[in-house]
Amino acid sequence: MAPLITNIYTADPSAHVFNGRVYIYPSHDRETDIQFNDNGDQYDMADYHVFSTCSLDPQGPVTDHGVVLKTEDIPWVSKQLWAPDAAFKDGRYYLYFPARDKQGIFRIGVAVGDKPEGPFTPQPEPIKGSYSIDPATFVDDDGEAYLYFGGLWGGQLQCYQKGNNVFDAEWQGPKEPTGKGVKFLGARVGRLTQDMLEFAEEGVREVTILAPETGEPLDADDHERRFFEAAWMHKRNGKYYFSYSTGDTHFLCYAVGDSPYGPFTYGGRILEPVLGWTTHHSIVEFPEKSDRWWLFHHDCELSKGVDHLRSVKVKEIFFDEEGRIHGEKKPVGK
Repeated sequence: MAPLITNIYTADPSAHVFNGRVYIYPSHDRETDIQFNDNGDQYDMADYHVFSTCSLDPQGPVTDHGVVLKTEDIPWVSKQLWAPDAAFKDGRYYLYFPARDKQGIFRIGVAVGDKPEGPFTPQPEPIKGSYSIDPATFVDDDGEAYLYFGGLWGGQLQCYQKGNNVFDAEWQGPKEPTGKGVKFLGARVGRLTQDMLEFAEEGVREVTILAPETGEPLDADDHERRFFEAAWMHKRNGKYYFSYSTGDTHFLCYAVGDSPYGPFTYGGRILEPVLGWTTHHSIVEFPEKSDRWWLFHHDCELSKGVDHLRSVKVKEIFFDEEGRIHGEKKPVGK
């Protein structure tokens, strides 16, 4: 499978359909002398590009709309513009992004534009009550919008075990809960205000993933199924699909629920490990109302295995009659 974008290195693709085109909001990898470490310092991104295409089958040309936001545009940011996402509501477009603030703590910001390809103007401060990384937005059929976020290790999610507003610096680095009977740390989700700029009054809550065999939350030591980073939400046939990366075991997995808040029951894997340490994705229906679904993801094939120089790819995925996701189309009658 050839990379979708080859003029620059891109990763963490968030894909959405706006105005009949697929728009892709990735992070922009760049060369760096920073040595690889489990804190992710080598992922030293400094700006965002937006890409779009009018066709996935056959694959159409991809337009690079150029830089739409950069570090120096954002007053509160010190470094590391990691995986972004975008949303549309009431005639405006919103770009959500994580970055380290001046104290080195990850926060989530939002920038606003009039077109899906930007440019975007950032709010002067991060979203109140936001933390960690990997924002993913979901606008439900009733118009309510939700922001999912969180990532372990370098993403600092494990530093908030004492509460949403309590950063415990002792948990910084490649750490997470472990031990017999200890449950995993879930992503966070919060409903957004109508202007899409802040969390609603109820704040954020943890996303629970249940083991189908027990009906209980997954164990922290279940690294082949527990959440690590890269939250994504899509909805099909009234069901909510929460998908994510398992991080150090390199799977993309999904879980299914009846509410955007969950709980979600683990459903299986969407993608096996690819070349490179990280795996991060989005799932989008295109064309709209076609029930054809596409997995955008990345690997390090173009850079010949350099972990922080990744490239976006896309493949079709399939649903069976029970709503389970499959990476390949099952033969008729199987």
